[in-house]
Amino acid sequence: MAETGFQWGIGRARRWARVIGRASATVAAALMLAGCATNMGGSVTNALGEQTPALPDGKPQKPVRIGMVLSLSGYGPQTVAAKGLKQAGELALFELDNPLVQLIVKDDKGSPQGAAQAAQEAISEGAEILIGPMTGAAASAVAPVARQSNVPVLAFSNDRRVAGSGVYLMSVLPETEIERIVAYAAGRGKRRFAALIPNDAYGQVVEPAFRQTVERNGGTVAAVTRYPLEANAMLGTVRALADEVKQSADSAAPIDTLLIAAGADMLPQIDPILTYAGIGGDRIQLLGTSGWDFPNAGRSAAFVRGWYPGPDPHGWADFAQRFTRSFGQPPPRIASLAYDAVSVAITLSSAEPGQRFTTAALTRPGGFTGVDGSLRFRPDGLPDRALAVLELQTFGGNVIDPAQAAAAPDGRVTAR
Repeated sequence: MAETGFQWGIGRARRWARVIGRASATVAAALMLAGCATNMGGSVTNALGEQTPALPDGKPQKPVRIGMVLSLSGYGPQTVAAKGLKQAGELALFELDNPLVQLIVKDDKGSPQGAAQAAQEAISEGAEILIGPMTGAAASAVAPVARQSNVPVLAFSNDRRVAGSGVYLMSVLPETEIERIVAYAAGRGKRRFAALIPNDAYGQVVEPAFRQTVERNGGTVAAVTRYPLEANAMLGTVRALADEVKQSADSAAPIDTLLIAAGADMLPQIDPILTYAGIGGDRIQLLGTSGWDFPNAGRSAAFVRGWYPGPDPHGWADFAQRFTRSFGQPPPRIASLAYDAVSVAITLSSAEPGQRFTTAALTRPGGFTGVDGSLRFRPDGLPDRALAVLELQTFGGNVIDPAQAAAAPDGRVTAR
C-alpha cells in the first residue's frame, strides 16, 4: 500500500469517528492497520490523524520520524517474525496516537549489508532514531551508519557484543535469564545443578553464565551436557545425562536441579527422551529459559511444574488480544519488543529536536514500562529488564515469583 493510501485510510477512519462514534472508529482504524501491514516494502506510517498540528504562528510542525529496519523480503520464520514486528510497531503508533510521529519501515533484505543500506535510507528520510534490525550481525552493520549521524539504535538482538556507542538492546539477555532462574532455585534450597544446553552460539553464552551463577549462589555444577540440534543425534546425549541424574539419586549429594535451555523447536523433541528415562518434575526440579514461553509448551509433559523466567504474562495476554483484533492473527512472541520500542520512541518524541533521543533521555533512571514490564537502558546499551519466575502448567505459565527490583553485585538496583 502506498503512503498516501494509508494516510487516506486513516483520515477516513477519523471522519467515520465524527459520524458514527468512537467505538466504530476503533474498528475502522484497526481494519486500516491490518490492510497497511500487509505491505512488505518501505513505507511511511502516520499516527491516527489527518494532518500535522500547527505551531503558534500557523506553520505545520515538522514530524518526528522513527526508522524501523526489518528483514521483510523472502519467506521463512524470520520474514514471518519481521511482519509481526512491523505490525506491532504500527499498532503502537495507532494506540498512542501522536499525530506528530511517523514510522519509516525499511527492508534490509536479510543481510548485514542490506541493513546498513536500509538504515542509511531511513536516516536520509529524516529518521531520528532506528528500531531494529533483528540480528546481531545486522546491528553491527547498522551501528557505524547510525553513529555517523548521531542516531541511536534500539536493536532486537540479544548479543551483548553489539551494545554500546548508541546501540541499545530491547531483548532479554541470556545471562539475565540464567541469573534470575538459578538464583530463584538456589533461594529455594537447590544446591547441585546440571544443565542440558544446545551445542550452538547460544549455548556458548549460556554455559559460562550458568556456571558462574551457580557458583555465585553457593551451588555446585554437577554436569553440563551440550546436545546437538539434529533430532536423531540428540538421543544418546540426552539419555546419557538423564542416566547420570538418575544414578546420582543414590549418592550422598544427588543432582536436584536440571536446567534445559531449549525453545519451541527443541523442547518437544527432548520431552519423550526424558519421559522414557523417567526424568520429570516429580523426580527433579527442572529449570528453563524464556524459550519455554510458547503456546502449548505444557503438552511436553516432562517439563510441567518446571520453573522458567519471563515477563509477567498479563501484559502479553492483553497485547496479544489487541494485536489479534487488529490483524486477524496472533502475534509472534518477539512482536512485543517492537511495540515497546516504538512506545519508547513516542514517549521521548515530545522533547525539542536534538534533545529527544539523547543518551540521557534513553537511560533515564525511571526507565520505561511496556508490554513486557519495566525496561531500563544502561549507558553501555544493555537492558535491565524485570523478569518473573513462572511455573509451567499444562495450559500455560503461572507466576510464582513476581518481577521485582533487586540489588546487583555492584550494589546498583537493577530490574530482575
